[in-house]
Amino acid sequence: MTNLDDSILMSVGGLTLDPVTKTPIVILKDRENKLNLPIWIGLLEATAMATELEGIKMARPMTHDLLRNVLAELGATVDCVEITDLKDNTYFALIHIRVNGDQRTIDSRPSDAISLALRTKSPIYVNRRVIETSTVLQQAEDANETDLSNVSRDKWAEILEKMSPADFKYKM
Repeated sequence: MTNLDDSILMSVGGLTLDPVTKTPIVILKDRENKLNLPIWIGLLEATAMATELEGIKMARPMTHDLLRNVLAELGATVDCVEITDLKDNTYFALIHIRVNGDQRTIDSRPSDAISLALRTKSPIYVNRRVIETSTVLQQAEDANETDLSNVSRDKWAEILEKMSPADFKYKM
C-alpha cells in the first residue's frame, strides 16, 4: 500500500470562482474543516466535478465516467488519489489503482484525479508539504491590483475564514 503518512485526508468542500479572474477553483477541506486547499482548475474540469457533485446524469458517458467504466471493466479499483506536489504554481497528483492485486500509480492532473475520486468514491489525500508550501491567489483589496502571485498563505487563510457555505455554489 502507498505510504500516506505525510498526507492529510481531504474532501471536496465546494467549487467557486476566483473573483478576479473568474477561473473555477475546487476547494479541498480536511475532516475538521481547519485546512482548506484551493486549486485553480479549468472550466471543463469544474463542469466534470459539478455534474458529479450535483448527481447530474448525462445521456452518454463523459471522460471521467469513461475512465471509471474502463477501470471497472478491467477489474481495477481506485485505492485513492493523492495531491503530491506543487512546482511553479502547478499542482501534481497520482492516482493509486489496484489491478489483479498489484498496486499501480498513475501521474495525473489534480482536477482529473479529483473527478475520478468523486466518481469512484475514493479518498483524496494531500501531502502536508503541498499545504505548507502552497502559494495561492486571493481577492484583490484594490481593484487595480493584478499581481496576486506573492500573496501570503496567512492572508489567503484570512479570506477563507471569512467565507461562508453560501459562498460555494456546489457543496458536499
